[in-house]
Amino acid sequence: MVQTVFEVIALDATDATAAQAGGADRLELVADMASDGLTPPVSTIREVLSATDLPVRVMLRDATGFAPGDLSALRRAAADARGAGAQEFVLGFLDAAGRVDEAACAAVLAEIEGCAWTFHRALDNSADPLASWPVVVGLGCDTVLAAGSPRGVADGLPVLRDLAARQERDGVAVLVGGGLRLDQVTGLTAAGITGFHVGGAVRPRGWEGPVDAAAVRTWADEVVNVL
Repeated sequence: MVQTVFEVIALDATDATAAQAGGADRLELVADMASDGLTPPVSTIREVLSATDLPVRVMLRDATGFAPGDLSALRRAAADARGAGAQEFVLGFLDAAGRVDEAACAAVLAEIEGCAWTFHRALDNSADPLASWPVVVGLGCDTVLAAGSPRGVADGLPVLRDLAARQERDGVAVLVGGGLRLDQVTGLTAAGITGFHVGGAVRPRGWEGPVDAAAVRTWADEVVNVL
């Protein structure tokens, strides 16, 4: 049977509870969506882990863009998150030329050795997403969150289809997110995608409002029915 992953962005324990009630498979825990998602406080990590038994992937990112703001501080944040009980993470860095910053990634990964993790949409923003893919795979992630384009899924479909064809060979799953629409799920599934990631799509009041369990259920049912 095909393993599907339907991941929902959570900002707090309220979001986590609603996402689980709606049928999410996993959470991505972040803070400050005005900056496209930064590392959440340790207190929030603990609260979310206590509120749900879903897998929770904690964002490790301390600045807008795709370069670490303070790599030493980010390493400490990773260690603190792990100490708070986090076992899964999300990260990814680029250098000034738009290449995957392997050294920065490796420095943070040293703090979470043995944990499952996702390389996030830094791939979409790299100078060449397809050329960056094998570099990312070599870092040891089990998932890559991608839209195929910095502009979102609608523009990134050709790249996503190419990445989908590489999943089985490379042992890394593509998790599609970034402006993902419900009507795109069927076509992506036909291309071999089984992982879907949403944030604002399950928040009827936008990022100022909480995750809505009914909206999560609509997405969860679509993913299950299509597959």
